[in-house]
Amino acid sequence: MTEPTLIPLDWKPVPVPGPVTLRGRYVTLEPLNAESHTADLWQAVCGHDELWTWLFESPCATESDLHSAIEKKQAATGAVFLAIVPVATERAAGWASYMRMEPAHGVVEVGSILLSPSLQRTTAATEAMYLMAGHIFDHLGYRRYEWKCNALNLPSRRAAERLGFTFEGIFRQHLVIKGQSRDSAWFSMLDSEWPARKQAFETWLAPENFDEEGRQRQSLSQIVATQT
Repeated sequence: MTEPTLIPLDWKPVPVPGPVTLRGRYVTLEPLNAESHTADLWQAVCGHDELWTWLFESPCATESDLHSAIEKKQAATGAVFLAIVPVATERAAGWASYMRMEPAHGVVEVGSILLSPSLQRTTAATEAMYLMAGHIFDHLGYRRYEWKCNALNLPSRRAAERLGFTFEGIFRQHLVIKGQSRDSAWFSMLDSEWPARKQAFETWLAPENFDEEGRQRQSLSQIVATQT
């Protein structure tokens, strides 16, 4: 049996992700701001308490509570929250964050994703994930991009695989959330994989991939599958 060999790595720490505005064809991501985004987000999520089922926090009872919750996210030092604003409406309809940031190792997670019903299953939502990944790999130079979710959250697990993340396994009894034990499903995307994933995103997002009624001609999963 061959002895394992440590491979030297020419590596330097990368910058910590900060508030940033990312613009695409269908969506803009901008730093989440209580004054700018609360009203639109409240309108988008009010009455949809199910959106918080898998999140760390619970639904906000009032618009004022949502305003306070967003203020806390603005002030957070361990995560960077971005509002997701579809170009078609110019109204915030969700948010996502960079979290668990480890710039010394080139690792960061995308998480705390809230997509209102108007944003779910839209081109804008997919482009938002593309823009966030591109910023991490192309602009900041990270090595590893992570996606974690409750192992019972099958829609999130399917989304991760659709977006080109690789399933790595289940971390058992990983967290206690809202008084319940959580097993976490772990997914990752590596810098070496990003060029192919980027091409898949851009092929899917291209206007010619959609017909006159906005229906996709080829799914992102189909495009990603051709790369493996």
